[in-house]
Amino acid sequence: MSSGHLVIFDTTLRDGEQSPGASMTKNEKLRIAKALEKMKVDVIEAGFAIASPGDFEAVKAIAEAVSETTVCSLARALDKDIERAAEALKPAKFARIHTFIATSPIHMKYKLQMQPDQVVEQAVRAVKRARMYTDDVEFSCEDAGRSEIDFLCRIIEAAIAAGARTINIPDTVGYAIPQQFGETIHTLLERVPNADKAIFSVHCHNDLGLAVANSLAAVMSGARQVECTINGLGERAGNAALEEIVMAVRTRKDLFAVETRLDTQFIVPTSRLVSTITGFPVQPNKAIVGANAFAHESGIHQDGVLKHRETYEIMQAQDVGWRTNSLVLGKHSGRNAFRTRLHELGYEFDSETALNEAFARFKDLADKKHEIFDEDLQALVSAVELSEDDEIYKLVCMSVCSETGVTPVAKVTLMINGDEKTASAEGGGPVDATYRAIEGIASSGSNLQLYSVNNITSGTDSQGEVTVRLERGGRIVNGVGADTDIVIASAKAYVNALNLISSDKRKQHPQSEV
Repeated sequence: MSSGHLVIFDTTLRDGEQSPGASMTKNEKLRIAKALEKMKVDVIEAGFAIASPGDFEAVKAIAEAVSETTVCSLARALDKDIERAAEALKPAKFARIHTFIATSPIHMKYKLQMQPDQVVEQAVRAVKRARMYTDDVEFSCEDAGRSEIDFLCRIIEAAIAAGARTINIPDTVGYAIPQQFGETIHTLLERVPNADKAIFSVHCHNDLGLAVANSLAAVMSGARQVECTINGLGERAGNAALEEIVMAVRTRKDLFAVETRLDTQFIVPTSRLVSTITGFPVQPNKAIVGANAFAHESGIHQDGVLKHRETYEIMQAQDVGWRTNSLVLGKHSGRNAFRTRLHELGYEFDSETALNEAFARFKDLADKKHEIFDEDLQALVSAVELSEDDEIYKLVCMSVCSETGVTPVAKVTLMINGDEKTASAEGGGPVDATYRAIEGIASSGSNLQLYSVNNITSGTDSQGEVTVRLERGGRIVNGVGADTDIVIASAKAYVNALNLISSDKRKQHPQSEV
């Protein structure tokens, strides 16, 4: 295997967003894109420009804001898709158009209803069209994991000849097994006559829990780009997890003769940001970014680590962004210390106004909570942000009465477009009563699909972070709220979700016809 640079292609903002309930606003995408840029990801797939006006605006905004990383938009092998992607990418310093068409017999027959010759012809046309707008064109063979090897060789050779600089081999349905997938990559590199003219890439899904293993097998066989997402986010069972790919390559240098340019210290802060925005919590035993990833409870393990860390740890926690001294700030800390610590955690403010608002929230929290941890700061600045135009509902005040043997009652006052409205309701518990009272005012017609509570730090004064998933008319959104009072956090999360579901245009699924 030849040595070289392994390109990290992050598709959290495109494929990751296709997870049910993970749809993001433009501002949320921008925050994640900036975090990915700070982490030095090579390529950010910012979205599917033609999927919706919202996706187009998000790709365009990221293209304007990101200067050190290539910004990419997905496009089907259609002129209108490619032109829309090119338009969105105009402001980008480094732009890539990623076009694709299905190549498996089952997809060509039932989805495309096209003959193989027609598929090759359309692929070539799409690549040539994309090359009219940028030299950096990527071509994907959708469902390559179930495609015939002879046809893959044929269409890849044609795509490279047409000008594709990156060839992506996706295991779209998570069907591949590592040894077999590695052999596929090796075969393609050997049999495609002009394979040396392009970088070969892989995009693996996790339906059988093998996305990372398949990706690493492909790298060992010569692939030099891996498409992945933060926390393994993605539709169905998800994608290959960026953090696992990067740290596997870095930790096992004896096997992988490649390197990435990632600044791995930003892995944990970025993981936290994505988790908060999407409402998908990270399981405690998740590799690299889970709360228990570097925790030792067994006496034998603890004794070994104390004597020599490498006995039970193959990585340093600090290398991926975990810190041993999390306690950094308190109520006497100043604005500069606050800004400096958040900068160290990977957060930047677009304006003094944004800094001042976050600092005010920090002071409020410090009055309630004596010890402020990094996790508290991350939750404080990772809450879903909305512009004033989008903030229809605002929580003014609330009171809840909950006693043993007495039905809980909640009284809530909301500001709706400048007018205060109050309602009271009973419920099975204080949160249920609160939500009934809010709906008594809003009458949103939404269905509650998920209510999730996570403690941000340990201790009875810990902030609780609540995620609420609402569905209305096929649109799904996540609202997030954090507070030391879990009922207030619950109300904040529900109001946040109401604002999102009321203000955002419905995002069209990228695979639907446009």
